[in-house]
Amino acid sequence: MERFSTSLLGQAKTLLLATDGSPFSDGAVQEAIFFGQACRAQVVVLHVVHIEAESIRAANSAIMKRQQEMAPYLDQLRKMAQDSGVEMEAVVVGTGSPEKTIVEQARLRKADAILMGRHGKTGRLSLLVGSMTAKVIGLGFPRVLVVPKDFLITGAHVFLALDGSANSRLAVQEALSLGRTCTTLQRLTVMSVVKKDDEQPRAREMVDEVCAQCRQEGLRVACDPLVQAGNPTELIVQAARERKADMIMIGGRGKSFMGKMFMGSVTENVIGRAHCAVLVVTG
Repeated sequence: MERFSTSLLGQAKTLLLATDGSPFSDGAVQEAIFFGQACRAQVVVLHVVHIEAESIRAANSAIMKRQQEMAPYLDQLRKMAQDSGVEMEAVVVGTGSPEKTIVEQARLRKADAILMGRHGKTGRLSLLVGSMTAKVIGLGFPRVLVVPKDFLITGAHVFLALDGSANSRLAVQEALSLGRTCTTLQRLTVMSVVKKDDEQPRAREMVDEVCAQCRQEGLRVACDPLVQAGNPTELIVQAARERKADMIMIGGRGKSFMGKMFMGSVTENVIGRAHCAVLVVTG
């Protein structure tokens, strides 16, 4: 499949890549370069230095030291971007609140999405070394793409997880938009997980409505509705893996009609355990 012909981030103009410089960021780096190329977007590489120094002099010293340590890594990223024809800017910022600074920088630069890596593959995201990713997502930036270290997005299959919340409805609109603009998107799986069997009819109505919208708009994307009862995280992760999805699209924190199913914890757990990239959509 020709990856350059796809863009699962739509018509993005600016992408903010938040990296800690470790191998766990490799997947996010790779996708930032690719999306920068596919969207003809600028990529802003941001490395945040957590400053706890009491004096300005000590803080500046810590930032300068980290800039020197990061220089070879950032030079490597600049070369990757240059070789791909992507405009890139690298920024090192010191702060006492890294997650807030990442979001502030993204808003300041009018970024269409924040891209981040993920540390590990098991357990709740908030309990992993990559808790920074969880904190950034918790601040509600509209689109945060989390990419596992060794995963490659091909753009063929998006897995949409719904719970009826406002953010979930935003994810639906995001998925439909991709169906219109992404030339290599072939399949959209729309899944809703309920806790009780008597909630299935309403969930079925919700996923069927999304597939009906796909047909009404004449999208050339196969839409598969899926409703199951049980543990949301386990069922979403399992279904996405079995169907070889490229990306799980899921709403951020928000109230839903199914027992507040995605009040952060399910989203975090899906990110922490998914085999693929996860795009968190928030209003």
